[in-house]
Amino acid sequence: MIHAAGPPARGTDTQARIDRRRGGSAANVAAAAARAGGAVRFIGRVGADALGDVLVGALVADGVDVRVQRAGRTGAVAVLVEPGGERTMLPDRGAAAELEAIDPAWLTDVGWLHLTAYSLCGEPAGSASIDAAGRVRGAGGRVSVDVSSVTVVEAFGRSRFTDLLDRLEPDVVFANAVEAGALAAPPRGLLVVKDGPRPVVITHPDGRTIEVDVPALGAVADTTGAGDAFAAGFVVAMLAGSSVELAARSGVASAARALDRAGE
Repeated sequence: MIHAAGPPARGTDTQARIDRRRGGSAANVAAAAARAGGAVRFIGRVGADALGDVLVGALVADGVDVRVQRAGRTGAVAVLVEPGGERTMLPDRGAAAELEAIDPAWLTDVGWLHLTAYSLCGEPAGSASIDAAGRVRGAGGRVSVDVSSVTVVEAFGRSRFTDLLDRLEPDVVFANAVEAGALAAPPRGLLVVKDGPRPVVITHPDGRTIEVDVPALGAVADTTGAGDAFAAGFVVAMLAGSSVELAARSGVASAARALDRAGE
């Protein structure tokens, strides 16, 4: 996390504070869901290196059941955080993008599989993720997808990504307002759109919408991970039997807690 004192001054120095943290969108969701009381399993791939050991250990410490393939080099993301909290990510996914076919035993008793566009929009991770979704769905579980990144979706192809969502038929698609605009057509399941301090808009497959207000917050130093925390709160609440509206409120509360911790 690179907290810049101001806009980067090209060709010279910009004062900054640099923090090193465990990250990754799916790992953020897993950790937040575990903190919310969910029984959580993280499935992924990290390098056969010391950094991979650290990342696995941090997730285990958060109460997550970690199942990872180990090979290659652990990925990293440089996050440039501007004054005011907006962030720009510079990802080097490393081993994470190289996820291979998942051991079916790792999917046993999974009631909800959460996927990100990062995993879906590249190979071999995309095929492994699609296969996992089919196995979980076949066993009666539910699936959600986070659109994750406009640039990732655009590089993959908007229509191609929308076709992939139609094929997966996720129960819930999470997106921020900009990411929702990157979809070539509405998904078949619930579409949950977050828009910063503005209400969360939930669109049902039949076109009905629900708006859930977002309580006012003080100054936000860093928005990184807030969307992941929202997804975690939403999914844990849905698995506990909450209505869609109450699940969204749980997501909002989870995101607010993440924002309150931002910059620590």
